[in-house]
Amino acid sequence: MTIKQLSIFLENREGRLDEVLAVLGRNGINIVALSLADTTEYGMLRLIVSEPDKGKEVLKEAGIVAMATKVIALRVPHAAGSLSKAMHLLVQNNVNIEYMYAFANGEDASAVLKTEIPEKAVRVLKEGGFDVWEEEEAYRANM
Repeated sequence: MTIKQLSIFLENREGRLDEVLAVLGRNGINIVALSLADTTEYGMLRLIVSEPDKGKEVLKEAGIVAMATKVIALRVPHAAGSLSKAMHLLVQNNVNIEYMYAFANGEDASAVLKTEIPEKAVRVLKEGGFDVWEEEEAYRANM
């Protein structure tokens, strides 16, 4: 149960993020989650969008290269220690997290996780009492 994330290397220059967001907006693609990390020369934009395949295609048509990456969208109770419990399960089962971004919305919280072994991570999390977002609901959810 993985979902597709769009990953885009951005030049660290004024207006580059705006270009990406404008292309998606003009094409009716909603952003569900976003993470932007930067260095002095470039940024890494990671997006969960309503239509990842269409998003990748319209960005390509606009000259913007986007990669589709399999990630896990974990559902976590918005309570102290919940995310720690999920991460502990993964550590105990030798699942390394390459990167993660998380956010809360009311009673619920979500974390987008990247690992080299997503199927194992999903199994471990589900066996530990956690749930993950299905593709269709994740692309439409206010995660």
